[in-house]
Amino acid sequence: MKKIIRIGTRESQLAVWQATRVKELLAEHGYQSELVYIKSEGDIDLKTPLYEMGVQGVFTRSLDIALLNDKIDIAVHSMKDVPTQLPKGIVQSAILKRASYKDLFVVNSQWSIVNVNSTDEFFTIHHSPFTIATSSIRRKAQWLNRYPDHTIENLRGNVNTRLRKVEESNWSGAIFAAAGLERINLRPENSIELDWMLPAPAQGAIMVVCREDDNYCLDACDNFNDADTALCTKIERDFLRTLLGGCSTPISALAEVKNKQIHFIGNIVSPDGKEKADIGVTVEKSKAHDLGIYAANQLLERDEKKIVEKIRNATK
Repeated sequence: MKKIIRIGTRESQLAVWQATRVKELLAEHGYQSELVYIKSEGDIDLKTPLYEMGVQGVFTRSLDIALLNDKIDIAVHSMKDVPTQLPKGIVQSAILKRASYKDLFVVNSQWSIVNVNSTDEFFTIHHSPFTIATSSIRRKAQWLNRYPDHTIENLRGNVNTRLRKVEESNWSGAIFAAAGLERINLRPENSIELDWMLPAPAQGAIMVVCREDDNYCLDACDNFNDADTALCTKIERDFLRTLLGGCSTPISALAEVKNKQIHFIGNIVSPDGKEKADIGVTVEKSKAHDLGIYAANQLLERDEKKIVEKIRNATK
């Protein structure tokens, strides 16, 4: 008799969508599965800014504990939320093909954005003090680097809650991951893609993990592992880990496969947005395994350690 794979998921609409997608992929390859709902610390505490919560694993820890205690067989995560070092006994079993990696600026509907295609245009049209909401220190740092006179407010909660808070607020708008809104058909018409904002490492990708000794689940998930996404997200996370190692830091990275090459760009921004260091590297795909580590070390060798130290001090 075939094993029924227990899929651990958070209870938010987006998390359930992701887990359901994994359930569908398993079914396509002849595996039975069921969803098991687990609450995370990130879902329970919706007021404390993420960077004050010891954010590493804040959305994944409860699922990891359930996995190690054999309450579930696999866990499904938004990959950008997963610490770069997995807990002992847990391994990556699949990375789904990546969706959009971009960030969106969702405008408060009280503001008109007719024929506006960029945030610069939007702010040119509306001459007012601007307040932008986000709980991400990465987004905050990049935003202040570009718009140093703006005010940033904390915004927590699942996608639905955050969208509602924007509409009920006096904020100009808030920043969201495009993939999260698009997956559950909640991307508002009054949203602008932030082409200038580099994403969090692994943004837009979904990771499936299981116990390292569970060969049944490892084999099952290997059927839908996307090799290109797995390589690109590994490079991005290596860049993050080599610089600092935490997903609550203002470090951004994007690796893309183009014509058998990997094009990588990354940056690190001081929390106040005043200092920024960028790097771009292109290598053959066959030689890209350690590209993230190489790019991070190149950045550090350019005497950018002062920014790293500033970030460490700000996020302690």
